[in-house]
Formats: sequence, C-alpha cells, structure tokens
Amino acid sequence: MSDTSPARAAAAFLSRDFRRYQLARVMVIIGAEAQALAVAWQIYLITHSAIDLGYTGLALFLPGLLFMLPSGHVADRFDRRKVILVCYALQVFCTLALFFFALHQIRRILPIYAVLFLIGTGRSFSGPASSALIPHLVPKEHFVNAVTWGATIFQISTITGPALGGLLFTLPLHERIAGAPLVYLFTLVTLIWFLVLVGSLSVRPGRMEHRAISMDVILAGLSYVRRTPILLGSISLDLFAVLLGGAVALMPIFAEDILHAGPRGLGMLRAAPAVGALIVSVSLTWWPIKRSAGALMFFCVGIFGAATIFFGVSRNLSLSMLALFIVGASDMVSVVIRSSVLQLATPPEMRGRVSAVNSLFIGASNELGEFESGLTAQWWGAVRAVIYGGIGSLIVTGLWSVLFPELRRADQLTAEGLLNVEALEAGQEIRQL
Repeated sequence: MSDTSPARAAAAFLSRDFRRYQLARVMVIIGAEAQALAVAWQIYLITHSAIDLGYTGLALFLPGLLFMLPSGHVADRFDRRKVILVCYALQVFCTLALFFFALHQIRRILPIYAVLFLIGTGRSFSGPASSALIPHLVPKEHFVNAVTWGATIFQISTITGPALGGLLFTLPLHERIAGAPLVYLFTLVTLIWFLVLVGSLSVRPGRMEHRAISMDVILAGLSYVRRTPILLGSISLDLFAVLLGGAVALMPIFAEDILHAGPRGLGMLRAAPAVGALIVSVSLTWWPIKRSAGALMFFCVGIFGAATIFFGVSRNLSLSMLALFIVGASDMVSVVIRSSVLQLATPPEMRGRVSAVNSLFIGASNELGEFESGLTAQWWGAVRAVIYGGIGSLIVTGLWSVLFPELRRADQLTAEGLLNVEALEAGQEIRQL
C-alpha cells in the first residue's frame, strides 16, 4: 500500500473512540472560538481599551499557572475521561453566566474576568487529561497520524468558530437575544454535545500513577522536562516565539480602528491563521514529516515571526489575512512536531504531568501572550507592538537553535528516533568530560 493512500492518511479514524472524541472536539472548539470572539468584542465595545483586552488573556492564563502541578497529577492519578467530563461541566456553568451577563447588558467587566478565570481553571485540568488521553484512543503506530488529524480538526474548528461567531453576533434578531447572547447559547449547545459524546467513549484509562502522593511524584513532570533537552527546547521555543509574536488579542483593534472591517472582518482575521494551518495539517496527513523534524521546526518558527511583522505593517484587509494565513501555516508544522515529541519522548505514566507543564507553556504563549500584546499596545500602539513582537520571535528562534542542538538535530518523529538523539547528545557530553 502506498504511503499516501487514503487508508494510511486516515489510519487514526479506524479507532471508534478516536472518531467519537474528534467529533466531540470539533463542535466544542467551534463553540469556544465563537464565544472567545463574542467576549473580546463585548469587552472592547464596553471599554475601547487595549489593556482590557489583554486582561482577558491574563484571566485565562493565571489558573494554568496556579494549578499546573495538581492538574498534571490529577490526569495521571484518575480516569482521564472522567476528569475531562467534570471540567467541561464547569464550562457549561461559565457559558450560562456569560449569557446572563450579556442578556442583562451588564456593563462591568470584572464579572466577565471572573468567569474567564473559571474557564481557565477548567482548561488547566482538562488540557493535560485530554493530551494524555490520545495515546489510549489509537494503536501506537497510528499515534503521529492521530496527532496530525487532531491538529487538523482543531484548525477546521478555529476557522469555523470565529467566522460563525461573527455571523451570529450580527444576525438581526430580537434586540435582547441578538449579539453576544446568541453566541453564548450556541456555545452552550456545543458543550452539551461534547459531554454526551465523551461520556460514550469505551476507553477507561484508569489510574496510571500508582505511587503514593508526594511532592516528588507531583514534581516529576517538571523535573522530567527540565532534564530532557529535546522536550524543554521544543516547549520553550513555542512559549517565547508565540508569547512575543502573538497578535490575536489585538485583532479587535486592527479590525475596528486600522482595517475598518467591523465584527465580520474580525471573524475573517481570526479565521485566516486557521485556514493556513488547516491546509498544512491536511497535507501532513498525506505527506507526514519523515526526516529533519527539528530543523524544519526552527525554519517554520522563523517564518512565523516574519509573517507577524508583515501583518503589523499591513493596512489592507486582504494582505493582513494573507499574513495571518502564513502565520497559521508555519505554526502548524511546529505544533505537529512539538505535540509528537511531547508524547513520544514521555513515559505513559507521566504523560499527564508532562502535558500539564506543556499546557502551562502553551497558556503562557497564548493567554499570557494576549496580556503582553495588550500591555505593549498600551505603551507603543497596536502596530508597533505587533512588529516588535515579530522581531522578538526571530531573535528567539536564532538563540534557541544554538542553545538546544538536540532539538535542531532531531530527525524522525518516532520514540526510537527521539531517544537516539538524546543518547547521542549524552554520549557527546560524556566524551567531552
């Protein structure tokens, strides 16, 4: 059978639980993306402040920082499927609260931040459990294909979510229901869909960590990442590149004040990176990364920084969407490589705790990055903030290629290939001594 045959390209979907889980994810991510757009637009209409947009990211990030260690331990100590269900039940409560605020046209933003903090708390526990659940859904030989399809489905959802959110926000319905309340009702439906499908999964991972609880057990994931350069390099590269180069938090400003495109333009801007990422991720299911994975990751992160600068200088909606398309396409290669390295280079019983460390880094790069973007935009203006951030991403890429040669030399995305890189580097260090 050819390596690019349809059956091989969709190998992960042979597993029933993987199909159901991804069907659940596609709907809940669409709902979450639509909700994120509604929250951002609602806050900007209330305050017209860049820093207030940045605080939305900070509210989502802080729970990940506070609960990183316990969330990873929970994912390894309890049934990961049940952890996910509890966390998304909390999301239902949060969406109901946002709907109530919007329906009654509450003009205070502190209650919204409080709900975002609860949403971030749910994500801080569901993220490690979700990441660590994937290897249980597919055979070992289909894992990289499952990661690639998971990223593809994520991008399909992030294309559809913002565009649908922008459309729902502008539908001419009854005054009280139109706008944000309608978006939150839609998100509520997607959350219920998710809970039903995940509850129907047959997999029961059970308890992976059997040692008694102790500080050493809780800190094991952090210690493992720290002493594994290929993991530390890939996670931290994404952290600093996206932290500096992320422009998502400032998109309402670009859509309203710079490109004059309104809510639908905001939906198009938020969807553009996902379109680029989708095309790349679908391509990777047919033509997976076989060699030079580390060097390819560095190259694509460099493109990400350059495209961010392009977005910052653009004054045309089409060119801005093109820049964001390239941002998403380049970032997707990095996502697939990093996600594969994360699971393949980690023992099964520690995947929850290591995934928690990764979730914190991703949260820092995304949500804390939104706060950083809002803060720098408050200082320098939105345009300069994005341009300087893109330049910072390029600098980080160059530094990390020198600081983490293990990652740069990573070749095949297999457990054996990644372990060989670590063994080779360890041997070189011993010879140098």
